[in-house]
Amino acid sequence: MNICVYCGSSSRVKPAFFEAANYLGRIFAEENITLVYGAGAVGLMGEVAGSVLANGGRVKGVIPRFMVEEGWCRNGLEELYITESMHERKHKMAQMSDAVVAMPGGCGTLEELLEIITWKQLCLFTKPIVILNIGGYFDSLVELMQRAVDENFMRNEHVRMWTVVNAAEDVLPAIRNTPEWDVTYRKFAAI
Repeated sequence: MNICVYCGSSSRVKPAFFEAANYLGRIFAEENITLVYGAGAVGLMGEVAGSVLANGGRVKGVIPRFMVEEGWCRNGLEELYITESMHERKHKMAQMSDAVVAMPGGCGTLEELLEIITWKQLCLFTKPIVILNIGGYFDSLVELMQRAVDENFMRNEHVRMWTVVNAAEDVLPAIRNTPEWDVTYRKFAAI
């Protein structure tokens, strides 16, 4: 199984975020899960990849050429895909993955998460999406998405597109217990 993880690249975040990334990486390695991620060397990106590798797991990185030129790419990845654009990067990561996990991060992480949820709403991506809500980081976003339902911008059915968990050890059970999202659900996209 290949699981994509979206997460931040900041090195200045709380230790609890690093601990969760490290633990998630260890779980992936122990469960023979291949990590698909944005190929970054620092922050939670670097931590989760480093943990997978340190525990004997596999990592696939996908990164735009300009980020490689900036020196932001993690060295030593067995599989590294260099794209020409951010859009191509996100598309490649989604194509390669059997599920997506979002950990805390900044604008890029939020944008990736919202885009993959949009793709699921449109049935362009039908696989599990798990939000790893360390320390309540995503509480406001989850509340905002519920408000979108309450205000009729989305349907009640749409809240089934993602699962929110609060600990790394809950990620794989959430993925395994996610109900199938059928392409016929595309009809729900229009309200």
